[in-house]
Amino acid sequence: MIEFNNVSKKYDTADSYALKDININIEKGEFVFVVGSSGAGKSTFLKLMMREEVASSGSIIVDDYNLNKIRKRDIPKFRRKLGIVFQDFRLIPNMTVFDNVAFAMRVIGTKEKKIRRRVPYVLSLMGLNEKARKYPRELSGGEQQRVALARALANNAEIIIADEPTGNVDPQMSYEIVDMLMRLNEAGTTVIMVTHEHSLVRCFDKRVIILDKGNVVADGGTLIREAATSHINAASEISNEYVVPPDEDYSAYIPATEIDSAEPVDAGEVEVSQAAEPVEEASVSVQAEAEAAPAEAEAEAVKGGEN
Repeated sequence: MIEFNNVSKKYDTADSYALKDININIEKGEFVFVVGSSGAGKSTFLKLMMREEVASSGSIIVDDYNLNKIRKRDIPKFRRKLGIVFQDFRLIPNMTVFDNVAFAMRVIGTKEKKIRRRVPYVLSLMGLNEKARKYPRELSGGEQQRVALARALANNAEIIIADEPTGNVDPQMSYEIVDMLMRLNEAGTTVIMVTHEHSLVRCFDKRVIILDKGNVVADGGTLIREAATSHINAASEISNEYVVPPDEDYSAYIPATEIDSAEPVDAGEVEVSQAAEPVEEASVSVQAEAEAAPAEAEAEAVKGGEN
């Protein structure tokens, strides 16, 4: 479905290649994570796939469209096959949730009757039925991202391209958004997700492509995923957070790389936590004494009356 054959891309204003001689084949119905540090070539990879940029050399085929030779008038038709989800949502602020999703259908001339059927359906998939008449400013970050995802689904896209879709939401919502993408993938939609959130990559058993300095340095499944995320503190995964090393060197993440063990939990933190427990017991004891004081005073008064 998606083929990059010996693809290189060099911008006129750059001295080096953004992508250099990469070969990637993504089959219909696959879910693929694309990871890499800043400047690795992730954005260029997506722009070439969406035909926002043209390769300097090599060929790109997406769903039988040769993006090197596609005519300009055919590009809008090609892009209807794509559902794009951006990190910054890109919702229209003066449109309701319903109209933001419907907009994607109206610009390609879909009849209103079909829009009135389709939009409530995709909103229900995202759990947004009750938000249809709300405006973006009235929604949380997670809700806005779900609207963006619903918009990507409006035209029944065959391929979902998610560019850092969890970058502006909390860890729990990040997991939920990826879970939604997983369910779409299970229904047959091809999903390509660019992310820097290594904990998410580690949580889901999917193919991982690692880019570094314009090169594909690793492409595979479980072993690649473990190598790419081995620096994550095991304790941090409990809350679905991630720990990014100060100097990411993705070129080291190749299949032969030995997977380092997760960093241990700091023993000092454990000791502090255990030391704090007696304080809680002491506070309970003080509270119990305070509650008992009025009862003792009352008993003394009764005793004094009897004398």
